[in-house]
Amino acid sequence: MRTVITGGAGFVGSHLCERFLGEGHEVVCVDNLLTGLERNIAHLRNEPGFSFVLHNISEPLTIDGPVDHILHFASPASPADYLAHPIPTLKVGSLGTHNALGLAKAKDARFLLASTSEVYGDPEVHPQREDYWGHVNPIGPRGCYDEAKRFAEAITMAYHRYHGVETRIVRIFNTYGPRMRLNDGRVLPAFMSQVLRGEPLTVFGEGQQTRSFCYVDDLVDGIYRLLLSDESMPVNIGNPSEITVLELAQEIIAMVPNTKSTIDYRPLPQDDPKRRRPDITRAREILGWEPKVERADGLKRTLEFFRSVV
Repeated sequence: MRTVITGGAGFVGSHLCERFLGEGHEVVCVDNLLTGLERNIAHLRNEPGFSFVLHNISEPLTIDGPVDHILHFASPASPADYLAHPIPTLKVGSLGTHNALGLAKAKDARFLLASTSEVYGDPEVHPQREDYWGHVNPIGPRGCYDEAKRFAEAITMAYHRYHGVETRIVRIFNTYGPRMRLNDGRVLPAFMSQVLRGEPLTVFGEGQQTRSFCYVDDLVDGIYRLLLSDESMPVNIGNPSEITVLELAQEIIAMVPNTKSTIDYRPLPQDDPKRRRPDITRAREILGWEPKVERADGLKRTLEFFRSVV
């Protein structure tokens, strides 16, 4: 099997490259390194069956030879990244998805779209089920990411219904683990970098907004199962264990004995979701999937990685 992974040098993409190589696939990693890092795939460079293509998927892509699967994971994915690169974010969600779908159609390949819990916006329904249409501000600062992913889902379903392309859509909830960038702006790497430096942990608002954190190995397993399934409608993949941001900060402070870190409260950003937790009923029923890594274990593994890069 030959699998193309766009955004393959990113946090999640690089773990997917590893998984598919481990399953015996030939992997073509495509990335323009806007937010991906060469070091994420450096250990794969000499692996048989692995190749890297430096390319912006918002421009048309040609791949010689057969392709069995295309996983479209190219996109800035953290608020700091997509707020710094709003137009490339909109382009990769629209033009990039169009190009990746066009390649899937031309190669008769199965296509999997990396969507996001951000399509639910600041949800009025909790926990979030796949049949909830969302509560999104299209002209707010987060709109460049939210609407790019909502469009990506729409064009994916259009290619499925009109062109008969085999498509899969995964809605990814907060994920963490090794190879996250310390400065990517997401709450968990921000907290870990601050605690390792003995700095105050920045908590927005009163820290009562909730998140649900899924370890990257669990996420990758869910994505792999979804790709091999017959399910064409969106499926949530995430950990339904919900925690407040303040509780997360306190857990991370407790992991570093004798740290001088305290809590620094800041004003809440615009359109920041107040609650976020996936309903994973469909993932359990369709894929036989649920997360296995406990948060305490996942946080320990992640902190060990960040110690090596701080």
